[in-house]
Amino acid sequence: PSTAAMAGTRADWVTMVHPSAMVQDLLQLRSFISGMKTEEKVGELLKAKNFSLSTAESCTGGGIAALITSVPGSSEYFKGGIVAYSNEIKADLLHVSVETLAQHGAVSRETVVEMVKGAMKTLKTDCAVATSGIAGPGGGTPEKPVGTVWIAAACKNEIVTMKQEGDRGRTENVQSAIQNALFMLCSMLK
Repeated sequence: PSTAAMAGTRADWVTMVHPSAMVQDLLQLRSFISGMKTEEKVGELLKAKNFSLSTAESCTGGGIAALITSVPGSSEYFKGGIVAYSNEIKADLLHVSVETLAQHGAVSRETVVEMVKGAMKTLKTDCAVATSGIAGPGGGTPEKPVGTVWIAAACKNEIVTMKQEGDRGRTENVQSAIQNALFMLCSMLK
């Protein structure tokens, strides 16, 4: 994907995807997928590269894993997922540092980067996606309003992140995050 800035913090190889660049990439990706469901294309690309996949989901509550496993033969590349709704699970199972959670909060770029790395480490996969956000209708703050979702996708040493914004209602916020995560992964794999 096109990038606006490279991060040189604790999360080496992390790219922040600018929203306008993401929209352009998603439009190109839709034509690349050509009629397939995104989860089917992700599976096809993972199999072609002989890569495995895991998920680390908070606000999407396992929805990404559900779509991935809806594809026949997904057991060839999907190892599993962790629904980490609480900070305790993020820390204990995904190795998100308590300092990151305290300093940046669960809904942050830093947290999803650690979640995606933790999923790949814990589940021993080549690729992973992670989500953490405020689906709504409550829970938002002026700094992080309802509809804010951070998404990370990773393959090997490359990690891309995206901040999804705008409240379209709980169901649509979650569905958009699921689709954006799959699109980001597909874009990385193509």
